[in-house]
Amino acid sequence: MKPVRPLGAALGADAPGPVVLDGGLSNQLEAQGCDLSDALWSARLLADGPQQIAAAHAAYVRAGAQVLITASYQATFEGFARRGLGPGKAAELLGRSVELARAAGESVDREVWVAASVGPYGAMLADGSEYRGRYGLSVRELEHFHRPRVEALVAAAPDVLALETVPDTDEAEALLRAVEGTGMPVWLSYSIAGGGTRAGQPLDAAFALAAGNDQVIAVGVNCCEPRDADAAVELAASVSGKPVVVYPNSGERWDAEARRWSGGGTYDPERVREWRASGARLVGGCCRVGPGEIAELARLVRPVA
Repeated sequence: MKPVRPLGAALGADAPGPVVLDGGLSNQLEAQGCDLSDALWSARLLADGPQQIAAAHAAYVRAGAQVLITASYQATFEGFARRGLGPGKAAELLGRSVELARAAGESVDREVWVAASVGPYGAMLADGSEYRGRYGLSVRELEHFHRPRVEALVAAAPDVLALETVPDTDEAEALLRAVEGTGMPVWLSYSIAGGGTRAGQPLDAAFALAAGNDQVIAVGVNCCEPRDADAAVELAASVSGKPVVVYPNSGERWDAEARRWSGGGTYDPERVREWRASGARLVGGCCRVGPGEIAELARLVRPVA
């Protein structure tokens, strides 16, 4: 059902337990037989296969997810333009990403929030640069890139914007500027490696950008190794003074040349106990974390009496 509370209210210290996010959208779409080799990745299906996105959202709702992240991570006006889609059609597809998630959430008799994904500039380039950052653009130029997509997503009325997989502090600053004046709450989530951002900046400085910003309802990390997320949760809480969001990858590694995942997974839903103790209030998974792991996470967070 459509939420009766703002997501921020559900993250308060007096609220029962963390709120459960969904898992990776791309891996669930692939499990459904979708080909995501296109440069638009899952965003292509907003035009060519919206029913597949709806089915993926539904799988996470059945698993117990309380927040659905939209299929707009790699959806941009520039990316759609390369496919011959004009601004009007691009805005329509961005709005559709919110509508699909909302419909899936309204299929159950419990609150399900919709988080509109605002991915980094590098995701539009589709060359892996979102895991490096430092694109050679100024903060102002990055803000100019993000603002139209932010406005299109806000017009579709999600519950929150997920400023996610942010690789460096310049882009975080640009995103926070781009959402100013929209009236939409946001969470800010960095992609990290070890103890720093993907661009190598200290995490304490990165998390500090959210401190004192009332529009930011949570700050944290995603699309990283689970072991890196563990230490980041406590740091994010102490530096920002805000609830923490954490949704790491499975722990497998992406081989860009072979275009496949390798290694074993290290994502363990049991980590939620430590994350919760350190200040996490939004917990879930990113790439290669599927409905099975989210179902176990939901069970641990909301055990059946």
